[in-house]
Amino acid sequence: MTETEMKPELNRIVIAREPGGPDVLDVVARPIPSPAAGEILIRNTACGVNRPDQIERLGFYPAPPGAPEGLGLEVAGHVEALGEGVTGYKAGDPVCALVAGGGYAAYSLAPAGSVLPVPEGVPVEDAAGLPETVFTVWTNVFEIGALSRDETLLVHGGTSGIGSTAIQLAKAAGARVIATAGTPEKVAQCRQLGADIAINYRDTDFETVVTEAGGADVILDMVGGGYVQKNINCARVGARIASIAFLAGSRVEVDLMRVMLKRITLTGSTLRARPVEEKARLAQAVRQTVWPWIADGKMRPLIDSRFDLDDARSAHERLDSGEHAGKILLLC
Repeated sequence: MTETEMKPELNRIVIAREPGGPDVLDVVARPIPSPAAGEILIRNTACGVNRPDQIERLGFYPAPPGAPEGLGLEVAGHVEALGEGVTGYKAGDPVCALVAGGGYAAYSLAPAGSVLPVPEGVPVEDAAGLPETVFTVWTNVFEIGALSRDETLLVHGGTSGIGSTAIQLAKAAGARVIATAGTPEKVAQCRQLGADIAINYRDTDFETVVTEAGGADVILDMVGGGYVQKNINCARVGARIASIAFLAGSRVEVDLMRVMLKRITLTGSTLRARPVEEKARLAQAVRQTVWPWIADGKMRPLIDSRFDLDDARSAHERLDSGEHAGKILLLC
């Protein structure tokens, strides 16, 4: 029996055997872990594939100390076992969770505070596309960015997992949304998700359009590079700009005079390495505010494609292509 021909008492996880392209991903066998105090063992139905997984595969995003082995930051499935002291859940409950690693697996461990019930009306499989994106958008747009009703959010990459989530949640909160995307089809999809203005950045200068539309109060940027100065230029007085990734580079030269004159707040954040207690606090905020929006039909995870866990390489090829719109899922 090969390592990937699983015995019932073994887990399947996906690891990157070395930094590189999708071909470095392997499915390997490991013992099914037991939950420690304060943890929940989840029998996964699916897991989400995210940009941080790609960066980790390339060798630039190491897991924090103590994280479970393997790639993957979000899962959905059913409670398999509870660690000591965990209450509020029982075996078989449908749940989704933010994890610090080991999400690409048949079974994953999650701190109980980072586990949430699957929202009403969402299939368990699709719920795997919620935790990483919802926690990220909630943190950067609503907590750090303090987006308010009737303000304007500019979000780049409007059909990405983050972007599609940001559009829907901002609209649920009563804000106006401007989104950028790279093809006519993706621009149309941004509008379908609720964007008031959608811009094809390949043939239109987003800075000009946003400025003519009155500017943006909150900007969610995952591009970096030349976008940083353009974001500053089209931001309103008192705007908040949150950087969460740097697809075009993290080293830039900007004119800080405009930041001063407009009283702009420039911020950045990561999620994975935050303390367990902080993630638990975020989970409760999400459950209180976002889960009711989902139950009311104001937000749904946009799913691009689904691959079997054994085909993680193809999922990463899809991720690397940049052609996807919404979340890529691995079925466990």
